[in-house]
Amino acid sequence: MDMRSLFTLAVLLAFIRGNKGQTLRVLVRPKFPQVFVGDDVTLICNREGGSKSTKWFFNGTPQTHEDYSMLLTAVTPKNNGVYVCEQGVTKSDPVTLTVLELEPFAQLSPSTGGAVMTKGDGRYLVLQADDDLKDWTCFVLRGLSTFSMEPDVDEKMNRAVIFAELKEEERATFWCKNKKKYLRSNAVTLKMTELMVMLVSPAVPVLQGEPVALRCAVWGGAKLEKAVFFKNSIEIKRSPEDTYTITNPTQSDDGNYSCHATYRFSHISAEAAQKEGESDAQEIKVIGGPPAAVISGSTNSLQCSCPLCPADCTSYHWYRTQFNDSYARKKLPEKDQSITVEKEAQYSCRKDCGNGFSRFSNVYSYKAQSVEFGGLWYILVAALILFVIVVLIVVLLNRR
Repeated sequence: MDMRSLFTLAVLLAFIRGNKGQTLRVLVRPKFPQVFVGDDVTLICNREGGSKSTKWFFNGTPQTHEDYSMLLTAVTPKNNGVYVCEQGVTKSDPVTLTVLELEPFAQLSPSTGGAVMTKGDGRYLVLQADDDLKDWTCFVLRGLSTFSMEPDVDEKMNRAVIFAELKEEERATFWCKNKKKYLRSNAVTLKMTELMVMLVSPAVPVLQGEPVALRCAVWGGAKLEKAVFFKNSIEIKRSPEDTYTITNPTQSDDGNYSCHATYRFSHISAEAAQKEGESDAQEIKVIGGPPAAVISGSTNSLQCSCPLCPADCTSYHWYRTQFNDSYARKKLPEKDQSITVEKEAQYSCRKDCGNGFSRFSNVYSYKAQSVEFGGLWYILVAALILFVIVVLIVVLLNRR
């Protein structure tokens, strides 16, 4: 073997060793057991030592996105399909994303506030589930790293809380999972701002037809004197109020929203100078969401239905919530379509669809006391009329 052949062989062996273990693959984060409509999902084109100059393909079609990670916000079945990434001349194996148009088993929601927090701030998230919360653990995806969190369980109130903070990341996604069963909660994404003014958007997906309020807030409790709201940098409202409400959101309302605030720190000084500031832009994406259950009823007899649910949604789940605590929700033992209620409370229902659930129904408020008082009122009126008639008869008889 001549020197040229030896050199070529050495280069080939070096190339093989250099590419050993360098398989290109698409990672899905968070690593959900199932992806539900409204989830935020990040796709990562990962290869040890690989380049970050990346091409993406969705169902074989090249995408304009070129970063090695691709964020899909509030996913819907439109995101269903095959994803492939390419770095250099190497393509990854295909990864299939399937979005269930259902809701997950448990619910995670902020105890207060929306999706946007100031740097260094934190927020409590409340977890509610039908079963024992001691079997649940929670997770947070900050950047591209996942960390576990143990929730603080209140057995009496059948709920748990976690303290959500972003650390130094611009956004983070939180969710919880049952340790023993193949079940999880919805995911809540929180975002950070370093500006004095922030547009507070919902921490959960915006559903078509359900009103959404966007609030222009100022850090530190300043008094807002005027707010100007923008969509895609175009002014849409100017008001002395701090809130812009989209009363009947549709996909035409998708866009990046921001606000400009004029404010004073008048609680610190009555002569505080007037100041102004802009917020970061926040993405609003309106989705159809899972089908919703509907409660109809008369007094204490309630019926649950879900006209748009698929055929495999069979059994019903009923819930009772105290008037003074929206997080004190209790699952009832009834599984039939109709129930009779006795306790004063708020009632809701949803349908079990196997891999997930329908959306919760509207809330039905049952107040037995007001019903009883209404019946008593009619009795009192009738008794009063009868008493007046008797008195008139007695007076007429005495005159005769």
